[in-house]
Amino acid sequence: KRPWLALGVLLVVVLAGGALVVKFLTSAIDYYCNVDEIGVKDGCEIGRQIRIQGVVDKGSVSETGEGVEFVISYNGESMPVVVGSEPTGIFQQCIPVVVSGRVTDTGDGLLFEGDEVIVKHDNEYDAEHKDRVDQADDEAAACSQKD
Repeated sequence: KRPWLALGVLLVVVLAGGALVVKFLTSAIDYYCNVDEIGVKDGCEIGRQIRIQGVVDKGSVSETGEGVEFVISYNGESMPVVVGSEPTGIFQQCIPVVVSGRVTDTGDGLLFEGDEVIVKHDNEYDAEHKDRVDQADDEAAACSQKD
């Protein structure tokens, strides 16, 4: 006798397990996106958990009762950001930051709802994305020069 039923059940279990692993791995990845890549680059879709890079616009930082609001810009594009906690470290205007969270469409425009503000990139990111870091540094220097 051949155990067709047992083989069929085993095949279904393996396929379902594989599908769950693939879904978990693809949803667990935080993509790094520049402000100008939102809605344009694969992985930088509205509603997806991402890390967004930009320079904090001069004069845009304001404290809320629960956290902080500011605008970040990169390559001529801007994105308003709201974070539900106070950023730590050397957070200030005119510095490059990476914010973890997701972009939402408020009906009046796009808003980045952040969980965490990272002021300094780690060395691995710096090495892999030297051109992005250099451009962000250039934009931060230009921001500091504004009146």
